[in-house]
Amino acid sequence: MKKIELEIIALSHSITQTHSYAVVLGEVNGLRRLPIVIGGFEAQAIAVALERMQPSRPLTHDLMKNFMNAFNVDLMEIVINDLQEGIFYSKLVCISEHDTVEIDSRTSDALALAVRFSCPIYTYEHILESAGIMMEDNNKKKKTDITVDEPPTASQAEISHMNLDELQTLLNEVLEQEDYIRAIAIRDEMNKRGK
Repeated sequence: MKKIELEIIALSHSITQTHSYAVVLGEVNGLRRLPIVIGGFEAQAIAVALERMQPSRPLTHDLMKNFMNAFNVDLMEIVINDLQEGIFYSKLVCISEHDTVEIDSRTSDALALAVRFSCPIYTYEHILESAGIMMEDNNKKKKTDITVDEPPTASQAEISHMNLDELQTLLNEVLEQEDYIRAIAIRDEMNKRGK
C-alpha cells in the first residue's frame, strides 16, 4: 500500500468530547485533513515539542526519546495504519545499527514522539477516505502555520486585561505548574502586544 505523508497543522480542544483535544493532521501537498481526538496529557506533550518549550524535567515522551538515543535507536517514521470503531492504530518504525523494528503505539504517543524526532508521519488512503475531511484550497495551511487553538475561557478573557508584567508573572507560574498549553496562550498574548 502506498503511504500518504501527513503533517500536524493544528491542536485544539475537541468539540465532541470534554477534557479532550483534537490534533489535526493535514495531507502534505493535499487538501485532506485527519482530525484525531487525543487526551490532555498527550496534547500537552505535542504542544511542548511543537513550541520548542523546555520543561524543567523531562516529560514521558522526552524520556522515551532520551532512552532511544542512549541505545542508538532512531525513530524513522510513524504510520497510522488502522482505524477500527473510531480508534486509530499506529506503529513506530525504529531502526538501530542492526535491525528495523515496528512497534505498536497509541497514535497520540506516536505523534508526540514524531515531533521530538522530526520524523515523517504517514497513513494510508483507506484511512483518509473513511475519516478524512476535504478542505477547500483557500483554507489550506502551510506547515509553518501550526496553531494551538483554545476555546475562549475566563482565564483567556482575564489575560487580555493584564499588563505585560502581570502576564510574565502568570507565565512563570503556569510554567512552574507545567501547564504548557496555557503557557502558550499567555506567550501568544505577550507576542501579540509586542508587535
